[in-house]
Amino acid sequence: MGKDISNIKFTREDFQAFAARLKSETELLKRWRDEGRLASDPPRIGLELEIWLVDEAGRPAPCNTAVLAQAQEPLLTLELAQYNLELNTTPQPLAGQPFTALRQELEQVWQRVAAAAARQQARLAMIGILPSARQEDLSLARMSPLNRYQALNEQVLLLRNQRPLQLDIQGVERLTLSHADVMLESAATSLQLHLQVSPQNAARLFNAAVMASAATVAAAANSPFLFGRRLWEETRIPLFEQAVAVTPPHGGHPGPFGRVSFGSGYGRDALYGFFVENRQHFPVLLPVLLDEPEERLPHLCLHNGTIWRWNRPLVGFGDDGRPHLRIEHRVMAAGPTLADIVANAAFFYGLAHGLAESEQGPDSRLPFVQAERNFYAAARHGLAAEVSWLGSSQGRLDQLILNRLLPLAARGLQLAGVDDPEARAGLAIIEQRVGTGRTGAAWQRAFIERYGRDFDALVNAYLERQQSGEPVHRWSL
Repeated sequence: MGKDISNIKFTREDFQAFAARLKSETELLKRWRDEGRLASDPPRIGLELEIWLVDEAGRPAPCNTAVLAQAQEPLLTLELAQYNLELNTTPQPLAGQPFTALRQELEQVWQRVAAAAARQQARLAMIGILPSARQEDLSLARMSPLNRYQALNEQVLLLRNQRPLQLDIQGVERLTLSHADVMLESAATSLQLHLQVSPQNAARLFNAAVMASAATVAAAANSPFLFGRRLWEETRIPLFEQAVAVTPPHGGHPGPFGRVSFGSGYGRDALYGFFVENRQHFPVLLPVLLDEPEERLPHLCLHNGTIWRWNRPLVGFGDDGRPHLRIEHRVMAAGPTLADIVANAAFFYGLAHGLAESEQGPDSRLPFVQAERNFYAAARHGLAAEVSWLGSSQGRLDQLILNRLLPLAARGLQLAGVDDPEARAGLAIIEQRVGTGRTGAAWQRAFIERYGRDFDALVNAYLERQQSGEPVHRWSL
């Protein structure tokens, strides 16, 4: 979904031609897997950070095209709404000092983009859901001027027979509403962590990412409010799942074949099965016929980009043109600070490698259905969630993280070749955040409990503390 498309209207012939190309490219990926043509390089990492543009009052500022033009930053791209942007980092090895490099690059890009935003009287906010956003802010008039977003909206509504999207989130309070388009999705902004993997260990690392999702979504929770209602600790999860739902929800969740879901099961066979699943179970949304060589798998990648599993398999290409596999871990909210984001990355990469390197495959000890239950409990209740882990009885997630998962993450970073001081610095922030219970979501809740439901004031106080760079567990009220 990173590139724009040339048209927004499609014919039956477009869908048929796209399906044929998708089938051919899926078969080509299988041949590459069978012939050993997928890269087996050491792990590399990178991230995408979705952000808000906010005006002086703390409300969404729809000026992303102007900021993009002024920033002149190749690592910056437009997002669905005019008040959102996405910052990217360049891929780099996981071994050595990856988090120092991530932090330095993010700071440089952030400063350039913040300066461009300031010229538009706007500020940057990294947060899972902007608490001051109102439903009327999320209108088609605020959609970024890219064909792919217009086409996505039209195709989702066609699959829904033009029925409005229905939002029904039961948390501490309940929010129900109808929305005529996909712009609800723009209220959810994420941290998306990428991990390049070899075909030999792709399934193990993917399954480890699935298992880790409960811990990472809770530790990074930063979305307790939507449209003035207190819902889940990470309300971004049900919001995104329902914002592009083309099929009825299943038991409150989208089921294994929702466009946004936890998925249908663990990975096998160098993750190839997910791309077969994409073709067999997910209607094509954007049947754009691309003028690119089949060896770049353009239609496979475009179709995969319209299926938003919380852990998503990707096929990418290196500078040398060789194809490789990546895992995109999509469960974490943006923010609250760059220090928190880099710590979140250290926790995820360490935990995934620690789980994957266990003597017995991790997925054999935690059924997928239990990993899924853990994930939704963690998204709803945060660090206080009760979860089951590797055959043990249920217990609080914060204690599991402190007693078992942080040591496992430290071991995983060591196995991946991350320098010890680098690993300790990142995981120390997670330990202090979990130990104090002061996630971004917890800080937002505490602010509202103390000062009342003034969400503009919440945003302004949040941005003042974000500007300090101090990790959220040190923030004052």
